[in-house]
Amino acid sequence: MTVPGNDQPPTVRQLRLVVEADDYDAAVAFFRDALGLPEQAAYSGDGDARVVILEAGRATLELANPAQKRMIDEVEVGRQVAPRLRVAFEVDDSRAVTERLIAAGATEVAPPTVTPWQSLNARLDAPAGLHLTVFQELLDPAERAALDGFGTDA
Repeated sequence: MTVPGNDQPPTVRQLRLVVEADDYDAAVAFFRDALGLPEQAAYSGDGDARVVILEAGRATLELANPAQKRMIDEVEVGRQVAPRLRVAFEVDDSRAVTERLIAAGATEVAPPTVTPWQSLNARLDAPAGLHLTVFQELLDPAERAALDGFGTDA
């Protein structure tokens, strides 16, 4: 979609996922301190209102149809578990990060598993009611693009 009178699509500068956390302090400790997302800013207001904005590296929006969502659950977990929204974090070492997050209060849904798309993915239930995938890429983008079924829709 383009902006009328302009042949360029609108520019999105940032993807920000906003999550209400009943136990704010536990969620901050988990995502900032245990997962290691650097704090960009924090604000407080009247009535004990608090928010922290954490850097999460490069953001993407992954849209999957229901069949793909079911297939990913089967591959990573062996059964349907993910709610409609799942948050995924790319890390350098899925096994170590999974262990660290479990120690920080996450519940392991499935241990690190090598997927057909050649990443090492673990599933966790985390504070703030989020269902997570922690994944480590095992191939670089060029190697992955050479696999059957990979490429772009464009």
